[in-house]
Parts: sequence; structure tokens; C-alpha cells
Amino acid sequence: MPTSTADVTVRPVEGARGRGRFIDVPYDFYPGRYPNWVPPLRRDVKATLDPSENAFFEHGDMQLFLAEDASGAAVGRVAGIVNGMHLETYDDATGFFGFFECVEDYAVAEALLDAATDWLRGRGLERVRGPANPTLNDTAGLLVDGFDREPSILMPYNPPYHEDFLGRYGFERSMTMWAYYVHKKYCQFERLERGVDLVKRRTPGLSVRPLDMSRFEEEARTIREIYNDAWAENWGFVPVTEAEFLQLAEEMKQIVEPEMVFFVEHEGRPVGFSITLPNVNRALRHVDDGRLFPLGLPKLFLHMTYGVYECRMPLMGVRRDFQGKGLDSLLVLATIENGPPNGFDACEMSWVLDSNERLKNHVESIGGVKDKEYAMFEFGMGNGE
Repeated sequence: MPTSTADVTVRPVEGARGRGRFIDVPYDFYPGRYPNWVPPLRRDVKATLDPSENAFFEHGDMQLFLAEDASGAAVGRVAGIVNGMHLETYDDATGFFGFFECVEDYAVAEALLDAATDWLRGRGLERVRGPANPTLNDTAGLLVDGFDREPSILMPYNPPYHEDFLGRYGFERSMTMWAYYVHKKYCQFERLERGVDLVKRRTPGLSVRPLDMSRFEEEARTIREIYNDAWAENWGFVPVTEAEFLQLAEEMKQIVEPEMVFFVEHEGRPVGFSITLPNVNRALRHVDDGRLFPLGLPKLFLHMTYGVYECRMPLMGVRRDFQGKGLDSLLVLATIENGPPNGFDACEMSWVLDSNERLKNHVESIGGVKDKEYAMFEFGMGNGE
């Protein structure tokens, strides 16, 4: 049933037409207001929300909501999300919200958040965390500092007032995440090389190799195995199912540079990995309205060819039995050494959990600087909290 607050009506999204209006919201809102917003490709958003295309729905559920003003115009959106793998891992009665957008009117935000939390509460959940779109392994987090710069590939962008609206509703920050910027001009190569030499002396038998595209699916399965082990004790971690990871790998395959994806092996056994992707947002910013056709594809090709000189490292992991030995330094050095020959002068490492002191110290020691700040928020829904 739709819910109303003053002149705002929030309705559950139904059918393909309703989903299309839900997708339209940011494309109607951001242009002309927030020049650093980069329109994601509509086809990618559609696939994320489609139960027939997204492996998330094998264990999860999602209800989309659209806010309309008195004239029927869309003024905001949100999704209530049940992540079955999260509940299986933590059994903590926590649901999620995501895909949150609204005009600068708290009444709209309140009505949307009411709808999402009511839906989650109706499924027996007691807390809500977000934003996650729809999981922490997808685009997730709220931008809270760095609005004057474009987001990197698969990183969120939102208006500054979103944090205030969440706080007014009762959400509290549950985790801070950082995006670090590393440029070849300022990277401390000698320090990093000395560190790598020391790691190799302390742990003989280490080697680094790039991704083998001829064995892509096998390599993807190896990455998933390492990732699920490496991240198991990190805040908010939820194991990635095989179907989810193979879907993600297939999406990345379209843009991946094999020379920028590395495995660190110990006596031939893969024990760590890193994935670095071209920051295609540098090209997507020129694709009007998130549509490749009829004019977007030539623009994307042109700017991919001449305008993408940055990359982003979204994933890195080392098996738990090899953590604390400095193996991440081998992956970082390989990435930095191979960046310029492949056309990348700078790299964003994101996101890094604020609780990960070891990784933060390592990135800062080689010249990385905090460039953007993100956060996750939580709200207790049970018993009128």
C-alpha cells in the first residue's frame, strides 16, 4: 500500500514500467546540479535490479520504493534489502537499504526511509544498515567527503545532505572507509622496493604473476576462494557465492587489463591477489544519460582510447595463513610498476576500512593520501528504536 506524508506519496515499485521510473530518478536529478556525478550505464543498473539477471536474488530479496510529489513527479527512491548470505553469516536480524536518492527535502527522505524500514520490520528484522546497492560487494557506502571530485569506477556519489538526512532519521555511522590516491610522481618506490626485498628474504618461494586470460574462469574461482578466506574476519564481510562472483568476473572481463591483475604465489600455490581496473568513469562521464545508443558508444570508445589515465584497485586479498607477512607489498609494487606502461599514471585504492590500521599505514608509507571519505550507517528498528 502507498504511504503519504504531506505532499509526498511513497509507492512500492511494480512491474517493468515502475522499475524503469525507479532507474530514471538519478538521471533526472543530478545533471545540472552535481557536475561530478558520473552516470552509470542504465543497462548495468537494470541488470542489478532484475531477479532474472542478478545472482544476488538466489539468496536475497529486494523491494523498491518510489516517492512522488503531488503532481506525480518522482522525487526520490529507496530499496529495502534482505541479504540471505548476511543473515546466514551473522544471524543478527539486520537488513539493508540502498539505491537511496531524494531531493533536498527531509520529508521526502523520511517517507522513503519509513517505507524501507517498515518493509524490513515486516520481515522480522530489527536493524537496517546501508547504503548497499544491494551488497557490500557491489557499489556501497555513502560519500561524506570529496564531493568536488568524480567518483572512481564502482564507487558511489551522492549529495552532501544525505548524511544529515540519515542522522536526523536516527542512523549512526557504523564504519568509515577511505579512498587513497597514489600517483607515480609521489610514490615512494625505493621504500616499497626495500620492503618487497625484505618480504622475499623472510618468506622464500614467493613470486608474482599476472592474470592468465586463457584460463579466465579458473582464475576467477581462485580469486573467489582467496577472497572469501582473506576477508572472513573483516567488518561486514559476507561470503560471495560462486554464482555472484562469476557474474562479477564476467562483468569485469569486459574492461579488465590482464597486466593489472596479479597473483602472488608461494611455491606455485596462489596465496594472494589484487585486481586493478581502468577507471572507466573518466569515459562514462561523457556518455549522456547513461545510454550507449545511439550516440553513447562512439563517445565511450573515444574517451576510453584517449582519456582514461587512472585506475582503481577495488579488491586485494591474502590468505589468512599468509597475512602479516607483507605479501600485499608485492601486489602493490607490481601494480605501480605496470601502471605507467599500460597508460595509468595514478591509482585509487578503495575502499580501505578505517579499522584496517595495517593497510592504512602501508598505503600512507608509500605516498598514498586519503582522497575521499565514505561511511556505512545503521539504525535500530526494533521496539520503536
